[in-house]
Parts: sequence; C-alpha cells; structure tokens
Amino acid sequence: MIVGIGVDLVDIARFEHGLQRTPALRSRLFVESEQEKDGKPMPLRSLAGRFAAKEAFIKALGDSTGVSWHDMRVVSDPLGNPGLVLGPATQAIADAKGITAIHLSMSHDAGMAIAYVIVESTP
Repeated sequence: MIVGIGVDLVDIARFEHGLQRTPALRSRLFVESEQEKDGKPMPLRSLAGRFAAKEAFIKALGDSTGVSWHDMRVVSDPLGNPGLVLGPATQAIADAKGITAIHLSMSHDAGMAIAYVIVESTP
C-alpha cells in the first residue's frame, strides 16, 4: 500500500549558486560518500539530483521532524539504479509509519534535476 509520494525539482544553476555562496552547505547536505564517485567529485547535476531525492523522500514521509540530511544517503546499486539508505533515526521514523519499501527515481536534463519517491507499507 502506498503511504506517501514525494517529488522535488531542483534548478541546477540555482543549486550551484547556493553551494558557491555557502561553501559549508555541501557537507551539511551530503555525507562524504555522496560527494564523490570513484575518487572524483560528484558532478553538480548528480548532487542536485541527490538533494532532490532527499527532499522528495521527506515529502513522501509527510513530515521532516526528526529527519537529518546526514541520516539518509542516496546510493547506487551495481547497475546504477538509485536508492535511499536510512540511518537509525530516520529508519525509526519510517518504521513508526509502517514504511517497508522506498522507491526512488531521479533524472536531470535542461538545467533541472528531479527526483520522485514512493514509500510503501506491507498490509
């Protein structure tokens, strides 16, 4: 059963401006493993997509109370499919809402990044 749906759209240029204006923002939003890929800095469009994914997940939850940017990570499986890994505090919130599955889709094009999240529970 679907518990919630969230979507977020990020203007990549605006996101870049925010990171330039506030250099510490990158480390506040992302854990170290989200900021690099194969030892190289993550492309800006990918970071914007990861930010959109976290925002979309919070929207799907319906409430951001108790959720920390560092208590969820956007990851990719060996085939490149995105997923969310929750830390203990956010996992406890998801458990309390009966969430048993998180589905994430991300894309970027034409200067925008988008993420769509569906959270489900098992009846």
